[in-house]
Amino acid sequence: MDARLNFLAGATADKARKYFMSTGRALKESPLPAETQELVALRVSQINGCAACLDMHTKEAALAGETSVRLNLVAAWREATVFTEAERAALELAEQGTRVADAGTGVSDAVWARAAKHYDEEQLTALVILVSFMNAVNRLNIISQQPAGGYEPGQFH
Repeated sequence: MDARLNFLAGATADKARKYFMSTGRALKESPLPAETQELVALRVSQINGCAACLDMHTKEAALAGETSVRLNLVAAWREATVFTEAERAALELAEQGTRVADAGTGVSDAVWARAAKHYDEEQLTALVILVSFMNAVNRLNIISQQPAGGYEPGQFH
């Protein structure tokens, strides 16, 4: 499959990519645990069907020491026993934040309260931005048919 657009070429793509990359860096530097960030990025990308992001975040998480068991169970996190309560709260918030059109209710107060029980305001801010960021990047990649499989860990750092 060939990509419809090359986001590494052109003035508009270059300017926008710099902003996206700076958002990604700010999130990586946030107090939200790196493991949680990768799990959330994977779950949002699974829901949206973004192969390019699944390729990237699976490889980045594995390089950072995430186990194959946990990576393989992200899609079934509710039934899996390998995630902490905090990670479960983040994954639940990520799912509701991604599926806003499905239910039309956004993130419920109960889901927010579970996340707020485990994360402080700075971490919650990073979590909300991460969910929004991943949804935006997923859509860019899906619309432009960015291929998956060739990502090298650290490629965009």
